[in-house]
Amino acid sequence: MELKRLWKILRRRWWLPAITVLIVLVSLLTRPSPPPTYVATLRFLIGVQPEPVDPKVYGYDRYYTWLTSEYLIDDFSEVVRGSEFAAQVSAHLHDKGISIPPGAIQGSTQTGKLHRLLTVTVTWNNAEDLPAIAQAIITTVKEDSTRFFPEAFGYGVTAILVDGPHIGPVMPGLRDKLDAPVRIILALLVGIGLSLLWHYVDDTLYDGDDVRALGIPVIAEIPH
Repeated sequence: MELKRLWKILRRRWWLPAITVLIVLVSLLTRPSPPPTYVATLRFLIGVQPEPVDPKVYGYDRYYTWLTSEYLIDDFSEVVRGSEFAAQVSAHLHDKGISIPPGAIQGSTQTGKLHRLLTVTVTWNNAEDLPAIAQAIITTVKEDSTRFFPEAFGYGVTAILVDGPHIGPVMPGLRDKLDAPVRIILALLVGIGLSLLWHYVDDTLYDGDDVRALGIPVIAEIPH
């Protein structure tokens, strides 16, 4: 199909793409805005307390202490995402008069790890609660480590807060930014498709080109 003929078809039924785009625009403008979300980020240095060194015995320069700390951070990141850790955080919050169920804390907590650094992020819809939640997590990580690692390799776990808590709003992701443009483009394509479909099933002769397409010669045309 020639571009000129395609343009004539779309110009004849321009209102179809316009209606589909207008429907999408109205739905985008009238839908409720999502509630704001906030995130708190904390970073801990996790390790095992070094064992006493006997100067008469070679201690491998505490190589195994560092190696054990590497393994410990893997386990600790899983512990922080667990229900027992969330219950302990909830208990610390309850002591401060804040009631947040452990399930909500567990579902909002994520972890990441790099060497012996543990990153904990908490996503929450109330910025006023986040400082208390972050402080309860700090208390649980630093003071309750023996609850999760009772033997702690015989020497105990050391947890030091090295960064944070940093609290701020969650910025919209790429998917959220592209949502409206993609919807509008799809609506435009749907409108164009409806226009072409209508032309395909419509047997009305609108101009001389439609007559010539049937193989019928045109003697004259009466202008509009």
